Amino acid sequence: MSHFTDPMQYEFFRHGLLVATLVGGLCGLMGVYIVLRRMSYIGHGLSHSVFGGAVVAYLINLNFYIGAGLWGFLSAILINATARRRNIGADAAIGIITTASFALGVALISKTRSFTRNFEAALFGNILGVTMQDIYVISGVTIVTLIAIVVFYRQLLFATFDPEIAKVYGVPTQWLDTGFSLALAATIVASMNVVGVTLIAAAIVIPSSTARLLTNSFGWTLILSTTIGALCGFLGMFLSYEYDIASGAAIVLLATAVFGAVYISTTIRRELLARRHVVSTQVASPAYAQANMAFHDDHI
Repeated sequence: MSHFTDPMQYEFFRHGLLVATLVGGLCGLMGVYIVLRRMSYIGHGLSHSVFGGAVVAYLINLNFYIGAGLWGFLSAILINATARRRNIGADAAIGIITTASFALGVALISKTRSFTRNFEAALFGNILGVTMQDIYVISGVTIVTLIAIVVFYRQLLFATFDPEIAKVYGVPTQWLDTGFSLALAATIVASMNVVGVTLIAAAIVIPSSTARLLTNSFGWTLILSTTIGALCGFLGMFLSYEYDIASGAAIVLLATAVFGAVYISTTIRRELLARRHVVSTQVASPAYAQANMAFHDDHI
């Protein structure tokens, strides 16, 4: 029990634990739509884009969340607008806009070398340095995103699995896609200080992929993915403290281990069920029954 009680004595750890749990659940929730829409690259891309906005915000003395958030929203809108062009795919739009934004951030850092260290937290996460402002922002983004998904649950479900038919039935898919991209940008901005730019994509994709292995129900996938993400964030903090490793890395590695365990167990279970099905089919087959009786008579 001391492994759990000792770190709880420190206020910075309690704050980090709360934030890690919220971010883990939020990323798990958003990740379901990302994985089902086959847009895993957008999480990676937007995180790099937001990094460029964070650098610009620092240079003009603008609040991190305002600068990075506005930059992320603008990037999301540009990606949606560019991807609608018939001769430009979504993956190409993401690659062009987000890498250009990240390159701008790197160029500005190389030009003004005095603040390079300040962005190590943005790249790799600094969860133990979270402030009350961070907690308020992450809590607000989590609550607003959860409410939006509950309110637009049916429309998002329809647009996720069959966007063309959804458009025919009057679902405003264009507005839904834009709103979803803005929510994803807000999620990434809120998560940067926890897992860092380099690990956000993994925090979004892994819990939802794990949940997909456990159920085919969309509703249960949402619940399981959110729960897995929150638990990995919670337990990952204790692993980080126990083994003295970066919190973001500990959370992602734990989520990866859970995914590996679920993948192996579900694969074994599927193979066993397949073998049982083959055996039961053979036993039920008349030809198999006649052959078995003939074999039995020959050996009496």
